Amino acid sequence: MTKKRSRKEKMRVIMLAEESLLPEGKLEDLSEKQRELRKTEFDVRDAIGALGHDVFSIGVSDDLSTIRGAIDAHKPDIAFNLLEEFAGVAHFDQHVVSYLELRKQPYTGCNPRGLMIARDKALTKKILAYHGLKVPEFATFPRGRAVKRTASLGYPLFVKSLTEEGSVGISGASIVHDDDKLKERVAFIQRTTGSTALAEEFIEGREIYVGVMGNQRVRTLPPW
Repeated sequence: MTKKRSRKEKMRVIMLAEESLLPEGKLEDLSEKQRELRKTEFDVRDAIGALGHDVFSIGVSDDLSTIRGAIDAHKPDIAFNLLEEFAGVAHFDQHVVSYLELRKQPYTGCNPRGLMIARDKALTKKILAYHGLKVPEFATFPRGRAVKRTASLGYPLFVKSLTEEGSVGISGASIVHDDDKLKERVAFIQRTTGSTALAEEFIEGREIYVGVMGNQRVRTLPPW
C-alpha cells in the first residue's frame, strides 16, 4: 500500500495498543504484575524508536474514532497493531483490522480473513486437513445440545473453547478419559466462556510456535 522504502528511511509509526496497557513512564518503575502485562508494549515501542523511527503510542478501547484521529493527526506510514480485542470482545479484533483496510492504512499482522479463520479452531483444522496436513480428530459441542461422542473419537480427549484463545478455560481438568468427564468439561467450557466447546484427540508433547513474516513472499522464523 506504500512505496518501497530503504531500510534506513525514517518512518512514522502508530502503535495501537489496549488503552489500559499503554507504555507510559519507565517499565522498571512499575510493579511486577504491571511489568508482566505491559512488557510487550514497552518492548515494541522502544524497538521501533531504537531503529530510528518516530513512534506514537495510541490507546484504543471501544471507539474507532481514536484510530481515525491518530491516522489523521500523524499520517503514519504504518500501524503496528498490538490489539487483541475491541470493546472487551476478543473476536472484534478482526474488525479493527478491517477498519484499517477501509482507511487504506498499512498495518502489521494478519489480515481480517486470517483472523476470522483462526478464531474458529474447527474451521482451521478442516482447512489444514484439506491441504493434507494431519490434525487431531475432533468434535464440537454447541450450547443447548446433547453431548454425544462419535465412535471415531477416542480417549483421552482435550476439551477447550472453540473460539477463545490465550489458554482461557484450560487446566489439568481439560484432559478427560470417559464420557462423564467429557460431559462435565464441555458444560464447564460452555458455562464459563459462553462459547461452543471443542474436544480433540489429546496429542502428548511440546507445543512449537513458528512465526511467519511477509505478504506475497513469506519468510518463516525459527521455531520456538
